[in-house]
Amino acid sequence: MSDSVAAQPSEKGYVYGIHEILKFLPHRYPFLLVDRILELEADKRIVGLKNVTINEPFFPGHFPGAPVMPGVLIIEAMAQVAGVLIYRDLPDKEKKLIYFTGIESAKFRRPVLPGDQLRIEMELLARRSNFGKMQGRATVDGKLATEAIVQFAIADRPGNATK
Repeated sequence: MSDSVAAQPSEKGYVYGIHEILKFLPHRYPFLLVDRILELEADKRIVGLKNVTINEPFFPGHFPGAPVMPGVLIIEAMAQVAGVLIYRDLPDKEKKLIYFTGIESAKFRRPVLPGDQLRIEMELLARRSNFGKMQGRATVDGKLATEAIVQFAIADRPGNATK
């Protein structure tokens, strides 16, 4: 799946569905927050989708009677979309984890509600060795919901340290 050019959407209209995403990301239910990858330019940018349903495990407590997706989980969804871009071409990806190491300039512009579809656009700003920074935005129906810069580090998965 690795190549240096943009991955092209299939006849279904997307680059990766959930089965391919599960091959890249180590996250699983209830913490996998990416449903589809729509666009991908290797080492540059990625666009993903998160379908937000009333069945999300956080809605019963955030908030009873007025469900709103927690802002930190929107940022996590952004980081996971970014993770697909990084994991995609990472050698020995099954032996690595990508850790979220920082957030800059996070802004929450509107609530994300059950039934919304988050479109997450992430752009690689910088990468040096096993560290990097990506800028992103999450929109619902073309309206900005969240924007942030996220930092990451790539590390050996516990038990897989190289000697």
